[in-house]
Amino acid sequence: MLIHNSFRLNGTKYNRNSLEMDAQQWATSSDEEKQALGHFLLNWLNDNEYIALHTSGSTGKPKEIQMPKTAMYASAVRTAAFFKISNGDSALLCLPIRYIAGKMMLVRALVLGLDLDIVAPKTKLYIEKNYTFTALIPLQANASFDSLGKFKTVIIGGAPIHSELRKRIGKTYSNCIETYGMTETLTHVATRIIADDFKHFKAIPGIGISKDKNDCLVIDVPYVPLSPIVTRDIVNLQSDDTFQLLGRRDWVINSGGIKIFPEVLEKILEPHMKFPFFFTGMPDSELGEKLILLAEAPASKKGIIMGIARQHLGSNKHHIPKKVVCVTAFKYNSTSKLDRIASRKVTKAI
Repeated sequence: MLIHNSFRLNGTKYNRNSLEMDAQQWATSSDEEKQALGHFLLNWLNDNEYIALHTSGSTGKPKEIQMPKTAMYASAVRTAAFFKISNGDSALLCLPIRYIAGKMMLVRALVLGLDLDIVAPKTKLYIEKNYTFTALIPLQANASFDSLGKFKTVIIGGAPIHSELRKRIGKTYSNCIETYGMTETLTHVATRIIADDFKHFKAIPGIGISKDKNDCLVIDVPYVPLSPIVTRDIVNLQSDDTFQLLGRRDWVINSGGIKIFPEVLEKILEPHMKFPFFFTGMPDSELGEKLILLAEAPASKKGIIMGIARQHLGSNKHHIPKKVVCVTAFKYNSTSKLDRIASRKVTKAI
């Protein structure tokens, strides 16, 4: 597959042969990230037309998919056009290469001819120089907040952005953009202003959006053979290229015939809560499901938490939780996303 003649990796200029030689060494390294780098580069450079990717569950049960390298190339070119990136620009890769966000940062550098630095994918980043472009998860953006100004463009995605971080970024930086995407779409297909949690996402030019009979977002990515891609994200379509994200279909609570979107309530309550929390449903003989607030907090805080919920959600009686359940610690997956199912299991109350 194509390697741009301006491509540099950690300061070294590579051609196909020299990159393949180093990739073979990296693939046998004892360092997990170097191994992932080496294996991906070898897969990119071989004659196979496809690369195996693993989905995270945005469109259903996690699975392996075969993605054409030409689609990954097209995605990189579209990113360059949208964010105004060109050959010779600098980029920082600080995400795990085993996941799609890390893979696509590497592909962009390879095909666009970027000067790419790779650092360990840690939460706290120590940025020593300025860069044109990078991609971060919210945890990194928060821990490395003072360094965000060293980038011309920072895209942030992969997990929900806390309301406090939104406010801080909105007051301090204009170079940070929230993205929406998944493995199946080869990362971002829509963006929005970070400062406003209720602002709609706008599809990147050339990306089509609609919704199915369940109000789930359907994405048409012209260069991806899997299109149209039916997600499990319930949305309101604002126009033919904008949408409001309501929440994952899997988490919707049907309480007495009323559909409750946990993620919408969480956005409202988040600025007022000092403890990690989320809403879930619990079987109920009368309502079918009843709304429960799970909090990572001491049991002695139940009354305070319920009071906060009543104060800020009380305008709709259906949004007031029937019960507050406190747990010692929530569970998170390998990409730092809250594992709602596993977190529910840590308490006998649900």
